[in-house]
Amino acid sequence: MGVTVVVAFVLIFAMIALGLIVSKKGLRRKTVKKLFGANVGIFFGMLLVTTIILLSGISAGAAGEGAAAGISAYGLAYLSAALSTGFSTIGAGIAVAMTGSAALGAISEDQSLLGKSLIIVGLAEGVALYGMIISILILGYVG
Repeated sequence: MGVTVVVAFVLIFAMIALGLIVSKKGLRRKTVKKLFGANVGIFFGMLLVTTIILLSGISAGAAGEGAAAGISAYGLAYLSAALSTGFSTIGAGIAVAMTGSAALGAISEDQSLLGKSLIIVGLAEGVALYGMIISILILGYVG
């Protein structure tokens, strides 16, 4: 488990370093594309390593007797909770970006549309809350 934590921290710090390098001004377009590709590769590498660790039951094996040799129920629960929260927040971000910009345009034309546009943007934000509630329910059944 200690090796896993070290690998995760190395990958996280590599992503941070690459992000700082990209944010530096004056880089050429090809350099930025290469650094972005490396950053995406490191991210998905970290995602793959953590998925393998969660599914293999290594963390549950250290906890005690109930660890199975194959796929761990705890690992799948944590993975599904993370996926439900992650995908719902990504979807909510896209929805709020679209509805928020449209609402701003509508409000600038006619200020009486403020209430209706706030309701629509609030509904888009509700998607993230639904994902978080689902992940809490998933983790509640495991614990």
